[in-house]
Amino acid sequence: MRFICDFHIHSKFSRACSKELELPKIAKACERKGINVVATSDWTHPGWFKHIKETLVEKEPGLFVLKDGSSPTRFILTTETSHVYKRGGQARRVHLVVFAPSIEAVEKVNKKLEARKFNLKADGRPILGFDCENYYSLLKEIDERIIIVPAHAWTPWFSVFGSKSGFDSLEECFGKLTPEIFAIETGLSSDPLMNWRLSALDKVVLVSNSDAHSLDKLGREANVFEIEKLSYDEIVRILREQDKKRFLYTIEFFPEEGKYHFDGCADCGFSCRSKESKKYGGRCPKCKKLLTLGVENRVDALADREAEVVAQKKIPYKSIVPLKEIIAEAYGVGSASKKIKTEYEDLINNLGNEFSILLDVSEQEIGKFAKQPLIAKAVTRMRSGKIDIKPGYDGVFGKIKIFSEAERKKSVQSRLL
Repeated sequence: MRFICDFHIHSKFSRACSKELELPKIAKACERKGINVVATSDWTHPGWFKHIKETLVEKEPGLFVLKDGSSPTRFILTTETSHVYKRGGQARRVHLVVFAPSIEAVEKVNKKLEARKFNLKADGRPILGFDCENYYSLLKEIDERIIIVPAHAWTPWFSVFGSKSGFDSLEECFGKLTPEIFAIETGLSSDPLMNWRLSALDKVVLVSNSDAHSLDKLGREANVFEIEKLSYDEIVRILREQDKKRFLYTIEFFPEEGKYHFDGCADCGFSCRSKESKKYGGRCPKCKKLLTLGVENRVDALADREAEVVAQKKIPYKSIVPLKEIIAEAYGVGSASKKIKTEYEDLINNLGNEFSILLDVSEQEIGKFAKQPLIAKAVTRMRSGKIDIKPGYDGVFGKIKIFSEAERKKSVQSRLL
């Protein structure tokens, strides 16, 4: 059976996150999206962990569902922790996704962190002054089945390879526990093709998750598995062994749409590719401040080959644009407008969940129910990668363009005839 999994989201207890992020609402939103397995998130937070224990019951080993049986959505005990510390004489800021096999394991982790006087109540994603290697060692002492996946591995500010405070290799960060790092999260501003340029990453599998801060962002990236008997241990085994028979592909943002793809200065509205930023000495040509070096720049700095050399050996991926963005592009209006929400709900009600529409349903079938004919064409263009993107930079998301104004006008005129 096909399972679409999103292993990294947040709850209402995380900073800058929607108050709608509660487990029953997350479960229902996942049904609309087509997500089968989703992160509980934020289990280090006392209030959220209480909500988890009160709301969920174990269905399969290490997988949970709502106690009231109102949704088939499975939850897996994963959370994100933030690590700010010094290593190798430098300040480091790294985010990690932690997978836990049971409620009991989570309770033990939380007790250990509380004993070290970490403030777990302040944020669903707690800030821990804890070296990543030492942290992983502690987790393994608690339960050998716990695993760590470096989160959004290339983001400039908070990641294992980040240009601002990261490392040049997994070994520098995790030391003797590097062999236990067998997956990394690509993040929104990179895709597998970019990561394949590093031979050092051949030992790890690439996963993609939404890092959602609202219900609407669930599943903007995800992982697709074919699993006969679902369990926590089976998911971990597939990742550890890079089982291409079971790990079918990842679902990706177009990396240019991510908010740290290019180098840039948001204050001045300036962005450029990594080769161009070198001409400017890494400084904004307008204000002369240091540019925020993006993911493309960082990959260029560490890469030692072309991706095509190994592409055929890797787990494949499919790049998508969220359905509401596609509808908005077809209409030429903002994705938050009432018209877009109405069209979205109509398509979901008639054609199934969002991932089915984006990945499986034919252009002809979409065209039967879409009020705007360009929507079906937009999905086809997205699947073939025939879109234009103004790349994101320095915290500014990239902008997708699928149709020209002339194409939109022609579509409107044809509908009037």
